[in-house]
Amino acid sequence: MQKKTNTFEYTVNQVPPAGHLFVLSFQHVLLMVVSLSLPILFAGQLSMSALQTNSLIAFSMLAAGIGSIIQSVGLPLIGSKYLCPNVCGPSYFSLSLSAVWVGGLPLMRGMIIIAGLLEMALAPVVQKLKSIFPTYIVGLVVTMVGVSIIKTAVTSFFGLEYHGDAIRNSDIFIGLFTLLITVLANLWGKGFIKMYSLIIGLLTGWLVALIAQPEYWQSIVSLQETPYFALPHFGGEFFNLSFNWGMLIPFTVIAISGSLKSFGNLLAAQKISEPELKEVNFTPIRKGLLADGFSTALAGLFGGLAVDTSSSNIGLAGATKVVSRWISVVAGLIFIVLAFFPKFISILSMMPHPVLGASIIFAGSFMIVTGMKETFSDEWNQHKTFVIGISFFFGLSTAFLPQLYARAPQVVQVIFTDPLPTTTVLAIFLNQLFGLNTVFKKLLSK
Repeated sequence: MQKKTNTFEYTVNQVPPAGHLFVLSFQHVLLMVVSLSLPILFAGQLSMSALQTNSLIAFSMLAAGIGSIIQSVGLPLIGSKYLCPNVCGPSYFSLSLSAVWVGGLPLMRGMIIIAGLLEMALAPVVQKLKSIFPTYIVGLVVTMVGVSIIKTAVTSFFGLEYHGDAIRNSDIFIGLFTLLITVLANLWGKGFIKMYSLIIGLLTGWLVALIAQPEYWQSIVSLQETPYFALPHFGGEFFNLSFNWGMLIPFTVIAISGSLKSFGNLLAAQKISEPELKEVNFTPIRKGLLADGFSTALAGLFGGLAVDTSSSNIGLAGATKVVSRWISVVAGLIFIVLAFFPKFISILSMMPHPVLGASIIFAGSFMIVTGMKETFSDEWNQHKTFVIGISFFFGLSTAFLPQLYARAPQVVQVIFTDPLPTTTVLAIFLNQLFGLNTVFKKLLSK
């Protein structure tokens, strides 16, 4: 077993022993499985058959698994070489449904491919961003990565699946119990206990849920007819692609938003993996965005939902102090293998919502605090106060008041989409705007 550093159990380039590598990777897979609720919900909206649903899930998993491997292995021109797995991303969900209603699965696939190619085209721009990302804005972006998963985490924590669901006392107890066990294992545990704190919390929380709410066990029993092994079904629509120029603008907007989200995730992964860096290294960020765009295009080519980098997994890496990129590689391999075992995936996807919510809160807490520490690490002034304050106000408003922005002009909707991209764009703009005074002073002094 390799000797750990003072900071990490396993550093970004270390390869854990085979047994630990598998278990640590499976711990990340448990978080990645959360995203499979999207293709399940998507299939339900379209009244797909069981065969079509399993195929949609399998193709989405294949794209996410391959993307995770490329992202973390780091090929010569693509991939960040950070622990940053891919999962089914919610950003494209509504627009993908619209595309299917307009032109069927071939149109959805074609537009997702275009969006992925657009993300890849945007990646080289990152190299030119060094001057507009001071430390305190990098910290803000990392904070917003954690903030962006609050809605999913809290609604799951209280056992909510659909709007208007009632909150049960048993769900609150299961969520609190899972979160407490996970956090205490991480705080008080050492070695294996600390590294596997999420698995410990998930398994104990699931056990309590099976006792407190027998319907979870009944749901698992109902899967008796689901096959253990199945190949994805290549239907007639799989070999067709179509495009719609009328949908190009909304898919372009989502591609830009997705790039900004992945940009934030990659910044967070770099900060967690290489805390010794004094400023952002944009080369792996650029290569990481190329990998993210490629994975999205691959999902469209396969016939799955668009994939995205996972904020929760990055937070888990930071919380457990295990940042080896090889964990993401093996997690990607496991995800690919599981794509052919629908029964096992169905069981994992039935994990109680409060248990999943507690795990996401655990991971997201680390992201938020890490970003805050970075933001306030330098000397503070009024300039930074208004850049951060105003960006934070309007960024959070997209989560609090989504109906307001849905009625706003198109130009406003392009920017005010989600807390992470909105805050990032505003912080960059305001930092440059409020800094004009300094530029003028320098010009006048000459």
